[in-house]
Amino acid sequence: MALLKKINQILLLLLVLTVCAILYNKVHQVPSALKNETVDLESPEEIEEEIPVVICAAAGRMGAAIAAISSIYSNTEANVLFYIVGLKTTIPHIRKWIENSKLKEIKFKVVEFNPMVLKGKIRQDASRPELLQPLNFVRFYLPLLIQKHEKVIYLDDDIIVQGDIQELYDTKLAPGHAAAFSDDCDLPSTHEMVRSVGMQNTYMGFLDYRKQAIRDLGISPSTCSFNPGVIVANMTEWKHQRITKQLEKWMQRNVEENLYSSTLGGGVATSPMLIVFHGKYSTINPMWHIRHLGKFNFPLFAVGTK
Repeated sequence: MALLKKINQILLLLLVLTVCAILYNKVHQVPSALKNETVDLESPEEIEEEIPVVICAAAGRMGAAIAAISSIYSNTEANVLFYIVGLKTTIPHIRKWIENSKLKEIKFKVVEFNPMVLKGKIRQDASRPELLQPLNFVRFYLPLLIQKHEKVIYLDDDIIVQGDIQELYDTKLAPGHAAAFSDDCDLPSTHEMVRSVGMQNTYMGFLDYRKQAIRDLGISPSTCSFNPGVIVANMTEWKHQRITKQLEKWMQRNVEENLYSSTLGGGVATSPMLIVFHGKYSTINPMWHIRHLGKFNFPLFAVGTK
């Protein structure tokens, strides 16, 4: 009898251990969904970064903007998001141009620019009225128009891109710099072109050094200018340094004192940027911005233009 009792105790112990083992496995087992299926979770490094590209589409230059966008789209596999900026009256036309072309597959947002922000900030100049068009000043207001991105590319509408826009986006900005531009003096052949056609590539061509306010800046008139038709901008630094406010200050001063003029070199949009960004910008590879391809016949430049 004692032996039978002992056997029963052993069996009971084994039963208890078996139940405990089953309960343990139930609690700690990996869900079957994770064992039998591959979960597609991308690491932060594998998520493709979005490249925001800002370009304006004026009423009389819609074709130029579409050509620029098409050249970017045709030369990259990058995840590009186009911000196409226009005035209220042109917004429907922008959508129609895109939706009725091969560009209907692109990712884009149409952004309205309110020209009232320029009231009292532009000095009227009848010699080159096209430079006074509101969309010429969109580049001054990038953080107000494009808010969710840290880094942004701005392009004028008269540009054809022949390289991968990803390379331009990868341009490194030095700490504390809000933007990167291409210097007008970087290419040796640019000097020959400027001399041959009489075009300016120094501050003298944009600012009126007869004015005391300009001389007080302490900038040599022979300083090489940069071209703000292609910009890689750091939105955090732009806002931190209040770049838009600085640009508006010089616009207003020009209205009052006529510090620069479109009759000089490059018009009313470049001049305030030359002042505000003097000595405080990073550089873009000059092959990303070659001037005058559409204005003069320089076939040599066309070979390497990006």
